[in-house]
Amino acid sequence: MKIVIAITGASGSIYADDFVERLIAQEKQIEEIAIVKSTNADLVWKHELNKEWPNHSKIKYFQKNDFMAPFASGSANWDAMVIVPASMGTIGRIANGISDDLITRAADVMLKEEKKLIVCPREMPFNQIHLTNLLKLQQAGATIFPTSPSFYSKPNTIKELIGTVTSRIIDHLGIKQANTYRWSEK
Repeated sequence: MKIVIAITGASGSIYADDFVERLIAQEKQIEEIAIVKSTNADLVWKHELNKEWPNHSKIKYFQKNDFMAPFASGSANWDAMVIVPASMGTIGRIANGISDDLITRAADVMLKEEKKLIVCPREMPFNQIHLTNLLKLQQAGATIFPTSPSFYSKPNTIKELIGTVTSRIIDHLGIKQANTYRWSEK
């Protein structure tokens, strides 16, 4: 599977970090991971996590204005895109067809090619504009995946709590994973 991960400047870098870690743990099912970051993503990542960006042989980073990136065209045949965390500004531009950078262009490509686009807003509360834009994306084929953790698994750490979201994203991509909580399983 070839997956694009977009990381915006919304709070919630911990979700992106954990998601990438979980993808790498399933590396036999992953052909390639492309990561594209917004300008503010670097600032938020440093502020929230104070660590280096993930580094792995399957990860390649792309600049936000690199329209020559392979996933900027449907002919490259990438499988899915996950925007985690997704800022409301990015969501608004995608919902209204404004492809002004690589993140919004790649999302547009996923929608037009009917590929998986998972959008993970990390915002609250939602105003009417946010809700309208999220509905537009859902109606266009995106999966809206709020970063709302669950508590069924009785998480004891922040990492376990974050994992209730990121492991579900991996499930929605169709990637098999072990050691994740399943309702009614022991």
